[in-house]
Amino acid sequence: METDSSVLSKPVNSMIEWLSSYGQTERNGVTRLLYDKKWQEAQQALKKVIETLGLASYFDDVGNLYGRLEGSEKKASSVILTGSHIDTVKDGGKYDGAYGVVAGVIALDYLSRKYGQPKRTIEVVSLCEEEGSRFPLTYWGSGNITGLRTKEQVEKILDNHGIPFIQAMNEAGFGLGHFREAKRNDIDCFIELHIEQGEILERENKSIGVVSHIVGQRRYNVTVTGESDHAGTTPMHYRKDAVYTAALLIQALIEQAKETDPLLVATVGRMEIKPNIPNVIAREVVFSIDIRHSEEALLEEFSVKVFEAFKQICQKHQTNLQIDNWMNEQPVKMCEKLSDLSAAVLEKEAVPYKVMTSGAGHDAQVFGQYMPACLLFVPSHRGISHSPDEYTKAEDLEKGVQLLIKVLHKLAY
Repeated sequence: METDSSVLSKPVNSMIEWLSSYGQTERNGVTRLLYDKKWQEAQQALKKVIETLGLASYFDDVGNLYGRLEGSEKKASSVILTGSHIDTVKDGGKYDGAYGVVAGVIALDYLSRKYGQPKRTIEVVSLCEEEGSRFPLTYWGSGNITGLRTKEQVEKILDNHGIPFIQAMNEAGFGLGHFREAKRNDIDCFIELHIEQGEILERENKSIGVVSHIVGQRRYNVTVTGESDHAGTTPMHYRKDAVYTAALLIQALIEQAKETDPLLVATVGRMEIKPNIPNVIAREVVFSIDIRHSEEALLEEFSVKVFEAFKQICQKHQTNLQIDNWMNEQPVKMCEKLSDLSAAVLEKEAVPYKVMTSGAGHDAQVFGQYMPACLLFVPSHRGISHSPDEYTKAEDLEKGVQLLIKVLHKLAY
């Protein structure tokens, strides 16, 4: 099948710019948090656009928004689902999540106008949440569709302003039973088109990334406890310095990560020091650890080895150690059949692509635990994401939409 690139390029750019106006910040970024005012306005505006294009549109009870192109065949578990998430991080970029939603809307509109009714039903979803930016929970949209998330999990969760999750959801009109149940049993597969959020594709001059695996993630909070003493009167060899010990732990973590595997990454992104006074030896340090790799066995082996080293370091320097593992997401393999189909389309069109691993989490990894899932990337300029400087060239956005159209056509028509 052929697609008219001149017809596609303008709607992709214009729709992304239009959608970014809902929650636009002073720095030309986007802040659209789950159930807030701008989130509600964006979902309602998208619903009107979907209906204007002649597609059926509906919400589920947690706020996922769907556009539906009805198929002629009536079978259970026959829906082909595409899309991504509508929420953003604070002052984030306009492409993350939104691109996959916009691309799905454009693809369904194009297929409907050019080829009419498909054999199999195709739906695009604007997932209510993925980022975890407002509440300490991620994948609320895809998690409800698959059954991974439940209402009980959010009953005691508050945002930074003390607003309960359930209250925010109800005030936005959801969670009250006014819409259909979120959990689905009729979806055959999920296809997500997303910006890479890294710089591999741009550096290697590839137009598309076909993701084979989404990495597993382990996140920890590490607490090192020593003793507070006077900075001027306590000799170095008498000190139980939590900052010094924490520095040694972090050094051990990073050095071990570099030695273990080129694809394993370990990050310390947050640190709290108590009492945090210039002339007082710190009694406590709390720091975060984020470890990622595509193989669960290697993640486990690395974690065990590193934390054994942590214990030895703390014993040597007379400090106590506490490790809290608060996230443990296993790696998820994407569907080979869907990935091969995408690669075949790209090879036929002579589009340069790369089979790659995703170092970031995506809704496709939630769906991929329950059904065949495919994750496709377009390049991100300089790898910048979660920032107002996030950018993808128009021609790359266009190639992604063209690929999505062709894959959906092969699956549904």
